[in-house]
Amino acid sequence: MSLITARHPTTTNSTSTASTDDGTSTTPTDDSTSTAAATTEKPAPARKLARGAGLGVLLALLATVVWSGSFVATRGMAETVPPVQAVFWRWIIALLAVAPFAARPFLRQWRTIRRHLGFVALASLFGVALYNTLVHQAGLTTSASNMGMIMAASPVIMAGYARLGGERLGARRILGMLTAALGVLLLVGKGSLTVDLAAGDLWMFAAALSFASYSALLKRKPAEIDGLAFLFTAFLLGALMLAPAYAVSLTVQGGFALGLATAGPLLYVGVFSSAVAFFAWNKAITLVGAARAGVVYYLQPVCVALLSYALLGERLGLLGGVSMALVLGGVALASARAR
Repeated sequence: MSLITARHPTTTNSTSTASTDDGTSTTPTDDSTSTAAATTEKPAPARKLARGAGLGVLLALLATVVWSGSFVATRGMAETVPPVQAVFWRWIIALLAVAPFAARPFLRQWRTIRRHLGFVALASLFGVALYNTLVHQAGLTTSASNMGMIMAASPVIMAGYARLGGERLGARRILGMLTAALGVLLLVGKGSLTVDLAAGDLWMFAAALSFASYSALLKRKPAEIDGLAFLFTAFLLGALMLAPAYAVSLTVQGGFALGLATAGPLLYVGVFSSAVAFFAWNKAITLVGAARAGVVYYLQPVCVALLSYALLGERLGLLGGVSMALVLGGVALASARAR
């Protein structure tokens, strides 16, 4: 009789306890509850990936904001410090800034670094020696705002490199990049899509190509090389590459007077724009890739425009507001993760 009662549909409960052959009891689970729990809880690897992506975007944003200020500093000392000399001292200061943190990892990993010295030297050429020399050269004949805006061409080149490397960009990221690019073009062209370029603007396009090449190389950085050790080596090699050009500039152009007008900008570009920003950017590339970090880089002309407004009193106007809205909307669209 008890067997019939146990099987009767009116007395069966999904949470009743059933006895097993060995005397232990089990409580069946509610399918709907377990399904809901499975859908609301993300697996641990997915949560870790999401946190890493968020950190990568924030680091890319930090580097972008700091580099925006460096264009103002570069333009400020363009008339007093020759470009090659400014870049050389920038990396000497950067080396001194990272040495307390990076010297030990560098010495510990010297054998590994030596095995990959060709790769590190190539990255240093594009990202340290060539890129920054081109930026300082551009500062002689173009404005800080134009420098920041033209550098927004870098994300397009980074995305091209990523696509050549087999990375799928996706329709949303492409649409976001095009929207941000439209905002940049409107900002550069002052409401027109036709842009009148000066000599310094062409130097900046060359700098954008060099920086995009450096960012693409970072994705292939050997994992066994510590980030600080890699940075220290790149700075050291960059300074060595610039040393002959620095000697020529010193002989032909002479030195520069060291004062508040030159020391302040050099310290900013050496400590913040080099040591801090490059470390943040390199880490961002490792976490989210060059293409996604490049999307955040579109914010640079917006940051430069805001700094120009705050420090120089340049008003943005309606066009500046519309351009910024396009850039910000494009960045948000392209950097959002798929569900």
